[in-house]
Amino acid sequence: MRKILFSAVLLCLCVAAGLVWFKFHKSDDLPPGVAMGNGRIEATEVDVATKFAGRVLSVEVGEGDLVKQGQVLARIDAADIESQLRAARAKIAEAEQSRDAAAYKLAQAESQYTLADKDLERQLVLLGKGFVSEQTVDSQRMTRDSAKAAVSAAQSSLNSVRATVESASAEADRIAKTLADATLTAPKDGRVLYRLAEPGEVLAAGGKVLTLLDLSDVYMTIFLPSAEAGRTALGAEGRILLDMVPDHAVPGTVSFVSPQAQYTPKQVELRSERDRLMFRVKISVPQDLVRQYLPLVKTGVTGVGYVKTDPGTAWPERLESDLTRPVKP
Repeated sequence: MRKILFSAVLLCLCVAAGLVWFKFHKSDDLPPGVAMGNGRIEATEVDVATKFAGRVLSVEVGEGDLVKQGQVLARIDAADIESQLRAARAKIAEAEQSRDAAAYKLAQAESQYTLADKDLERQLVLLGKGFVSEQTVDSQRMTRDSAKAAVSAAQSSLNSVRATVESASAEADRIAKTLADATLTAPKDGRVLYRLAEPGEVLAAGGKVLTLLDLSDVYMTIFLPSAEAGRTALGAEGRILLDMVPDHAVPGTVSFVSPQAQYTPKQVELRSERDRLMFRVKISVPQDLVRQYLPLVKTGVTGVGYVKTDPGTAWPERLESDLTRPVKP
């Protein structure tokens, strides 16, 4: 009986040792110039929110939908703003009429000044010949000066009305922009992650309606020890192996290396690993590749990320695929 128990325990130990070897064997066969770490696919989250308080009229998309940049996502009730815009445009029309009237008065004053100036010139000629008195000339000079002052006053009035037109136009433009903000559009191509509001709800200014995943910025975050992170350069080549397709390497580029050390994530099981200071490294997937497989891109998918700490190191064959090899012409 003891022999049977001993054999069973020995068998269990062998199986456990085999599982541990199998689990870590793939990481052990990496060349010295390649580092690895566990991670998951992530993308930048973008909140789509209202610019002003209002009631949600409609939400045009649902969770999981792919959206294009500029696509209408939701609409906010803006009846009050529309009435404000009509009133602002009426003020513009009124100010433009006042501007036209002021321009007519200026032209009239300029004509009177021109006539008065010419009359003064004629009176001066007659004065030289002795046909008129100096009093008559002085009277005409005063008339000319009054006409000139009237021109200045008319010009000032026109400038004031023009400023009123510009102010009314600026106010109308502001209201029109606010009205345009009542239609919420996608700032980038992406996928709807959360639908946070429904038609009929009243939101405050800045109220969130949707959360999008910016699929133009898809990446995996891994954590490397200080020695390996210190040798990892921005722009270094990377590879991503997803758990769902472990035999299909995805190319990437190191787009971020944390300047500050931090502890490894809590999901690391060994206490000795948690006690080591690690650096966060971000491996970004090329945008062209993301666009090509956009319907299949999903965040939260787990996998392993690899980076080159030595640019001269060749990738192992298992980290190459049709996605990483250059396309032959």
